[in-house]
Amino acid sequence: MLDNILLRIAKTAILNRFDADYKIDRADLFEEYPYLLKNGAAFVTLHYDNQLRGCIGSIIAHRSLLDDIVGNAVSAAFNDPRFSSLSVDELSHLKLEVSVLTEPELINYDDYTDLLTKITPRLDGLILKQGIYQGTFLPQVWEQLPSTEEFLEHLSYKAGANPSIYEEHPSIYSYRVDALEERFDEVLPL
Repeated sequence: MLDNILLRIAKTAILNRFDADYKIDRADLFEEYPYLLKNGAAFVTLHYDNQLRGCIGSIIAHRSLLDDIVGNAVSAAFNDPRFSSLSVDELSHLKLEVSVLTEPELINYDDYTDLLTKITPRLDGLILKQGIYQGTFLPQVWEQLPSTEEFLEHLSYKAGANPSIYEEHPSIYSYRVDALEERFDEVLPL
């Protein structure tokens, strides 16, 4: 089970962009929560009145979990190319989510029909890779796309391709997440 400290870190990282008095004491956090020092992959997602407002993350663990959450929180709030930078006026309407990913595993499948049987709806996040095309959906996306066929169709679009890409037998990876979500104004900053 994830610790609320992850939400507190993400909130503090965002607030720091508005007010430098919000600080993250790395040494204290590493001492109290040593798992934050280990490499981890996380996504930080922001919703404004239940609409996506920013989502940035790492698929592969390449830096400490603390650094990944801080970097992705700032990027989700201020650098997601789909949205303008977050304003201080929006904070009271935000919901903050932190998802920590397991290491992706390649799915071995024969064809599209076989692939459908190897995916666990509502639990699996998926990564599609084929040449220049790449995209991922967190398991939370199953809430909007509940059928496996729809999930894969929209994943192909997100990757910049279309559903015919599955005829080319792209690499498909699955992963799981531990996720925490809370209203932004209910999360205590550090």
